[in-house]
Amino acid sequence: MKTLLKTKMHKTGTRKEWLAARLALLKAEKALTHKSDELAQKRQALPWVRIDKPYRFETAEGSSTLKDLFRGRSQLMIYHFMFGPDYTAGCPVCSSMADGFNGFAVHLANHDVTLGAVSRAPYARIAAYQKRMGWTFPWASSSGNDFNADFNFSKGTIRSRANDIGAGDVAPEVGTMIAATTGTDWATYSREVPALSAFALEDGIIYHTYSTYARGLDGLLGFYPWLDRAPKGRNETSFWLKRHDEYDNQ
Repeated sequence: MKTLLKTKMHKTGTRKEWLAARLALLKAEKALTHKSDELAQKRQALPWVRIDKPYRFETAEGSSTLKDLFRGRSQLMIYHFMFGPDYTAGCPVCSSMADGFNGFAVHLANHDVTLGAVSRAPYARIAAYQKRMGWTFPWASSSGNDFNADFNFSKGTIRSRANDIGAGDVAPEVGTMIAATTGTDWATYSREVPALSAFALEDGIIYHTYSTYARGLDGLLGFYPWLDRAPKGRNETSFWLKRHDEYDNQ
C-alpha cells in the first residue's frame, strides 16, 4: 500500500513576489554553503588515530586485511551497512543509500578514494543480497572480528559513545516496521548502527580519520537533497522507503 502524504495549502503570488522571496532565500542558502565548507575543513582537521589491530574480513577476493580494502589507494570510505548476522535481508534504508554507490564509486576511485561497505552478516549472505540488488561496489563481512564494535557500528559496551556523537535511536514503532523487512524483530535489528568511517593509508600505516552516524548520514542519502528541493519537501508521515525492487510502480 502506498504511503498517503499530507496535503496543505500554499500561498501563491506573482513572479515579482516569487523573485523577491527567492533572492532572500538565496542569502540563507549561500550562508549554509559557506558553513558547510567550514565544517568540511574541521572534519579534515580532526586528529588521525593509528590503527594497529589486525582486522580480517571476508570479501569476494577471500580473507582480506583492512589495508587490502584500500585497493591500492590512500583513502578508504567504509559505509557500515546494517546487515546483521541474524538478518535475512539488508536494511531498506541502507539499501536506498547503497543504490547510489555504483554510480559515484568510480569517480571516487579516480580521486584516490575507495568506497566500500562492511556488515556483520556472513559473506555468502552479503554476496547473495548484493547480486539481488545489482550492486558491484566492494562489500566485506566483518563476521568474527571486533571492527564494528571498535568503531561504534553495533550495540555493545561502547554503544553509548555512538549516541554521544550523533547516533539517535529510531522510534520503536518505526523500528519494528523496518525490522520486519529484514526478517528480524526490533531488538535484533537495532543491534546494528548505520555509520560512515574514513581511513587514510600513509607510509604503510592506517589511520582512522572520521566517523558519523544516524542523522549525520542525511546528506549522503541521495534522494533527500532532491526532496528538500521538491514542492512538498520530505513530507514523511510514515515509513515509506522500500528496496528498489519492491516498489509496485517501477
